Amino acid sequence: MKRIILIFTILFFTFGFMSAQNTRINHHNTIGWFNYFGTIKLSKKFGLHTEYQWRRDEIITDWQQSLLRIGLNYSLNPRVLFRVGYGWIETFPYGEYSINGLGRDFSEHRVFEMVQLSHKEGIIDFSHRFMLEQRFVGRYSSANETKEDEFPLLHRIRYMVRCQAPLKGKEIKDKTPYVAIYDEVFIGFGKNVNANVFDQNRIGIVFGYRFNKNVRIEGGYLNQTLQFGRQINGQNVFQYNNGIILNANFNFDVTKKSK
Repeated sequence: MKRIILIFTILFFTFGFMSAQNTRINHHNTIGWFNYFGTIKLSKKFGLHTEYQWRRDEIITDWQQSLLRIGLNYSLNPRVLFRVGYGWIETFPYGEYSINGLGRDFSEHRVFEMVQLSHKEGIIDFSHRFMLEQRFVGRYSSANETKEDEFPLLHRIRYMVRCQAPLKGKEIKDKTPYVAIYDEVFIGFGKNVNANVFDQNRIGIVFGYRFNKNVRIEGGYLNQTLQFGRQINGQNVFQYNNGIILNANFNFDVTKKSK
């Protein structure tokens, strides 16, 4: 527990320090993220991860981002999960300042490796997710190009800590409501990293309900702080996105059918 408090304290003061800087451009957006997560159990150790995130600006009216991700899971034991996979992301121009300098949408192809560690302290379930990403982010070499013609390689590391607790009883089981809070920080590195070594941070609080071991739903509040990889008039650009998040989580077990 002390280690978790220390992690949150470091993240809080880091975020506060960066918020105190005035040599930058700040702008705000209202977002809505609507997400599907599905796990297909293939065997005792292996599974398939499927995911689609429909990310919108102005809650739902405009595109922010489309994210499709698939991966192969390997469960070392109930507390340690490994995953490797691929993501296809489309980012659209939205808000006052576009992430892309030409004000255009762009594609990203992403390979990732992940390990997730879980443990329980009293009635609270903790998970720690470490993710390494190799991102091929599309860009236009000139304004005359109609499609991205360059895909430089960007590296990023992510760490998320999540805590969740039942709202009744001492554990999250079937027909149990619960609450969860999480924080995830993104750090860019490598020779192609631009202005955003600090890439972004996400904080969320959600209320969930577990219908059974195969179905969970969650909904709540999301705060996304994002730094652009480019500057405008010599100033760093920070985007503050606040809004709602809805998650639908499904587990499918095909091993039972095969038996």
